Amino acid sequence: MSVTEPVGAAPAAAAGMPADAPRPAPGATPPQTPLIARASSELVGTAALVAVVVGSGIQATELSQDVGLQLLANSLATVFGLGVLIALLGPVSGAHFNPAVSLAEWWTARRGGAGVTARELAVYVPSQIAGAIAGAILADAMFGEPLVTWSTHDRAAGNLLLGEVVATSGLILLIFGLARTDRLRFAPVAVASYIGAAYWFTSSTSFANPAVTIGRAFTDTFAGIAPASVPGFIGAQLAGVIVGLALVAVIFMRGETATAAAPAPLQALGGPDES
Repeated sequence: MSVTEPVGAAPAAAAGMPADAPRPAPGATPPQTPLIARASSELVGTAALVAVVVGSGIQATELSQDVGLQLLANSLATVFGLGVLIALLGPVSGAHFNPAVSLAEWWTARRGGAGVTARELAVYVPSQIAGAIAGAILADAMFGEPLVTWSTHDRAAGNLLLGEVVATSGLILLIFGLARTDRLRFAPVAVASYIGAAYWFTSSTSFANPAVTIGRAFTDTFAGIAPASVPGFIGAQLAGVIVGLALVAVIFMRGETATAAAPAPLQALGGPDES
């Protein structure tokens, strides 16, 4: 079964198709999803992700005064929510929910690989940012918080920025490493598990996402980040993209040579083939 094949799909004849109708080859790229559907997927997926992060943070602080338990609840909710969102929306848009991932994929496509085009990147990124802001506002609304209150949670320390470089580079290495080795079917579990672990082993609690960083500035709750800290975090995340892609190029060099047409993350999860 391919990543994009529906679970329990009915046979062609039962679905009203002729039994001898041609079928796509196993592993073939599925028909391209319209760009508006992919943009909507990125907007809704990013909004849901931020709503999970912010909402679970608010709930955790209301149920416990123990910061460790608060972070545990926040990270567990994020792991489960992110895994579900990738599994659900991966076949539509590739489930980036992250300008860093979209930018990295555009860069690989620009250098001769497969991935999003500049036009798609220009649509994905604003959709992700708008979704992140909407998700933070939605979470605040659900818990009776002011809809928009700028966060006062300062995260400008240099060790936190280093944590963001590490978190983002690891995320890029994971996603593109899975793509190079044709194992993106594990992405929902692998990516969610990595983010959950990075909550705990990075000093920044692993934002690793410029859109989510912007969205979390709109809420003065457990998951918030002060607007003044946002540029530093985004800069660290972009540095992490560079480090992550460099690691992919070095570590998976032999795999790239042996498989000249290794799938890009967006393609392998059922996105467009416009290389």
